[in-house]
Amino acid sequence: MKKDLEKQLDDVVENYNKGRISRRDFVKFIGIFGAAAGLIGGPFGLVRNALAKKNSITCHSWGGSTSEALRKFAFDPFTKATGIEVIDAAFTGMDAFLTQVKASFPPGGEFNIAHLSAVYDYARYTDLGFGVVLDETKIPNLKNVMTKMTDTLRAITKGTLSAVPYDLGQTGIAYNTDKISRAKAEELGASILFDKSLKGKLGSWGGDFRTNMWYAALHTGQSPNNMKDLGAIWNALKEQRGLIKKYWASGSELMSLLANNDIYATVAWSGRVAALQKQGHPVGYLAPDGTYSWMEYMYVIKGTDLDVAQKLLNFMLEPSAAIAVAKGQNYPPSLDPTKIAMPDEVKKLPAFDPTGKLDGYLFADPVYWNKHQIEWAEKWDRIMAGR
Repeated sequence: MKKDLEKQLDDVVENYNKGRISRRDFVKFIGIFGAAAGLIGGPFGLVRNALAKKNSITCHSWGGSTSEALRKFAFDPFTKATGIEVIDAAFTGMDAFLTQVKASFPPGGEFNIAHLSAVYDYARYTDLGFGVVLDETKIPNLKNVMTKMTDTLRAITKGTLSAVPYDLGQTGIAYNTDKISRAKAEELGASILFDKSLKGKLGSWGGDFRTNMWYAALHTGQSPNNMKDLGAIWNALKEQRGLIKKYWASGSELMSLLANNDIYATVAWSGRVAALQKQGHPVGYLAPDGTYSWMEYMYVIKGTDLDVAQKLLNFMLEPSAAIAVAKGQNYPPSLDPTKIAMPDEVKKLPAFDPTGKLDGYLFADPVYWNKHQIEWAEKWDRIMAGR
């Protein structure tokens, strides 16, 4: 019986070390094993080793091609160079992940680094007390990151950083170049998403109220970060609903709709547009003034071993690693192209800015959008449902 318990315990420890179960569940299982076997020593040496293990760090990201690129070009080379294991895990959803982090104990617990997107999440995690103060002297490659990106985060954390910007993206507009001319797309700008001549051939992202309100604001001549006429926003979205073929729910669905000519124009993630273009599909990319721009960053969660985290982050910002990951996931790196030479493959990516200044790239104001999140999300859900 003791050998059976030890075998089960070995399996639990292995799953914990590989990030398959949480620290909380791990401790619960250990308590059950201990009570069942009355063990004081023996396999509990494994428990102490697992709980005290400092030679690993966990990074949650987006799965798919993004996680594959991080694993191949950043995490595995880092482990080979340092002996520190990087356990990669995928989000089940941003709200679900935040709930998991809130429930973790101690703060951070099994959650170390999160590949978050958009500055409003940086503000949310910081306001909840989950942030850290990074020692930037331990991350010398930060000097190569575009200053608008670091300055945007510093403004939220009062001059310090809890994360390092890692890549740049936009939720711009994708359109079928066989059905819509470049001239027409540029003439309409954001209003192409509300063009009645495209009824039944338009798409949008159903899972995000911000994106839909953002483009309704541009369509009605308003600043997305300071909308004065909300009535016009909601009316535009109600009218648009009758023109929409499909509110897509994932990047793969977005790509399928465009590739199969089910829709001719839609809001779209710039990286997914790049992937379609590489596959040879007739898809153009439109970034009108005020295009919804965002950065993705590696947020270090409170409770994480900072020495290990900072070593990993600096390694990830090495140009060879950052550029390889950028090519793998189709989003430009956060590195300033006036400081670090970029290959043509990166220069051709939608959202790439050769100046490194990001002039005209509009990020969401986290205070403004977070303040109205519940109210506007509920309103958007009703409109999308036709109520």
